[in-house]
Amino acid sequence: MLHPDVHPDPTVAHRVATRTGPAQPTPDAVATLHPLGLDDVRLDPAGLLGQWQARNAAATLPHCVAQLDRAGALDNLRRLRDRDGNGGNGNGDRDGNGGNGNGDGCGAFTGMWFSDSDVYKTLEAAAWELARPQPGTELRDFLESTVALLAQVQDADGYLNSYVMAERPDRRWQELHWSHELYCAGHLFQAAVATARVGVGNSLETVARRLADLLLDRFGPDGVEAVCGHPEVETALVELYRSTGHRPYLNLARRFVDLRGRGLLNAERFGPVYLQDHVPVRDADEVAGHAVRQLYLLAGVVDVAVETGDHSLLAAARRLWDSAYLTKTYVTGAHGSRHRDEAYGDPYELPPDRAYAETCAAVASFQWNWRMLLADGAHRYADEMERVLYNAVAGSTALDGTHFFYSNPLQLRTGHDGSDSDAPDRRMPWYACACCPPNLARLMASLQAYTASGDGHGVQLHLYAAGTVHATVHGRPVRVTVRTGYPWAGRVEVGVRAESTEPWTLALRIPGWCQDYRVEADGADVTVDDGYLRLTRDWSSGTVTLELAMPPRLVAAHPYVDAVRGCLALIRGPLVYCLEQADLPPGTRLEDVRLDPAAPLGTAEVAGGPPDAVALTVGGIVAPPGPAALYRAGTTPPTGSGARIRLSAVPYFLWGNRDPGPMRVWIPVDTDTSTGTDTSTGTDTSTGAGAVRTDRRPHPGGAG
Repeated sequence: MLHPDVHPDPTVAHRVATRTGPAQPTPDAVATLHPLGLDDVRLDPAGLLGQWQARNAAATLPHCVAQLDRAGALDNLRRLRDRDGNGGNGNGDRDGNGGNGNGDGCGAFTGMWFSDSDVYKTLEAAAWELARPQPGTELRDFLESTVALLAQVQDADGYLNSYVMAERPDRRWQELHWSHELYCAGHLFQAAVATARVGVGNSLETVARRLADLLLDRFGPDGVEAVCGHPEVETALVELYRSTGHRPYLNLARRFVDLRGRGLLNAERFGPVYLQDHVPVRDADEVAGHAVRQLYLLAGVVDVAVETGDHSLLAAARRLWDSAYLTKTYVTGAHGSRHRDEAYGDPYELPPDRAYAETCAAVASFQWNWRMLLADGAHRYADEMERVLYNAVAGSTALDGTHFFYSNPLQLRTGHDGSDSDAPDRRMPWYACACCPPNLARLMASLQAYTASGDGHGVQLHLYAAGTVHATVHGRPVRVTVRTGYPWAGRVEVGVRAESTEPWTLALRIPGWCQDYRVEADGADVTVDDGYLRLTRDWSSGTVTLELAMPPRLVAAHPYVDAVRGCLALIRGPLVYCLEQADLPPGTRLEDVRLDPAAPLGTAEVAGGPPDAVALTVGGIVAPPGPAALYRAGTTPPTGSGARIRLSAVPYFLWGNRDPGPMRVWIPVDTDTSTGTDTSTGTDTSTGAGAVRTDRRPHPGGAG
């Protein structure tokens, strides 16, 4: 259903009755599925997702709050307050001139010019966390004091950007290709939406709406035609519309989307592709440029499409999804194969050792796929959410929750210089460009909101996690209890209790990687539709047991992925595995290791890893090349002999938690398995007894 052109602004009446999480379509949106309330899903801290969320609350979020002080992001705002004693001077005008000026004795601006966005993302994370039981008082104090600070320093006309206000007040809105003014505003809007939905920091919505109204005056239908060099404000304006019911915010988001690709930005330095200004969205057929900017833009595109009923925008999003996930996504779900411009490369350009694979791109991929899932209901979007969450997102954070990767390569060579912050050999506590840690914090604080959904027919479980789900079906309460050791084990036990005897459908996703499953659901009418097992019955009392077969498997890349020809990856369930130097015999170089594809695959415990974590074991050959020249005649085999060993692979998300050292996901395959002695057992294994099938069925997302 399309919205009318004129939408009233009954701000309070428009709000939904229950507290909601991120990306909550309005009742009139053309969405297939609808999220459950923020309080409707609870993750059990005994399960892996629950552990991650608990770690986020105990370690990551407090760490981000402390780093905002340590790195100076909060001081940049405090200086605006302290220079004249009463906040902003209100001298800026709506045409982009004026502002606070530099003042006297305020100190220099610190850090990246868009550091305000780090504050806003942390505020959003704090709001989502405050919705969960028993948050610490320190977190509430941070949120309330920071919201008060923002209200103090905001200019009288609503403008708020600490860098421009302090350093470039005469250039307000004049350098949108690099200034990140609208990008920062977008993160402020999302933080305000989170506080409004949770019911904390109420004045932040007032701050956000004053700035949003300023944007309407300057960039609205009769205003300046312009877009931001870093998309983000589009999805944020839609969320602000959803929270307030104020239709002009949605109209402005649509206007920004429609203005993309018209060459409105100064592209002399960065180029139009990097800035997502090279082609109108509706005409685009290939994801390109800065990966985070592309993915944030696409999240906004889907939000605008479902709220306005714009089917051409949805069609463009589906087309670009095919481009991204069928030709340009790493096996870990990561995006961005070029360090230059943090960008997508050509189709199938996916070098493992030079993968940029920024953490924020992984978060953005998760968010875009959630919106696509709500719009279409297709399982491929949930499959990608799962893949990127358990690999690229999870791998960015250390087990202590306070160290992070910015880029996430799939291979680290012996002798790698880890001093380069773009490709470190270990996670770091913070970065000069600190976009990733608070982005992780806000995702993990709201993670439960992405696991399940509802529609007019029942409840859908998309991400399997131990916990409880509450919903309303046919106007009556429903409780779904999930017990599972996923992703370490494929058994999912679901207990259902409903107050009504009217039949409805419980949908359980069958992951795209799963080749075999078994279900026990007494009395249910069972169908399979687009990757979902749909169970219809009277659920006043009932149980379901789903067994997803999880054998280890070997996966090959598409032949066009030249960088990993002759290599295989180890995968079990949704988890990608890797070899680390720490698991090799002393003196063994990882580059000398080859995989024996005929050897049996096995499982083992991960020493020092999370509870129940599963490692994989596989046969390999160590074959040093000897004193080979850098280049040799193509017909001359390298010198050296091989010895058989049993290799142990750990989940990719766990790599780098021990001493820094080489790592690789894609393992070269040994082409000569006719001879060799297993040095771990002394047994001849050249027959390949128990050889495992190589899984070459294309993943719905395009890997393998």
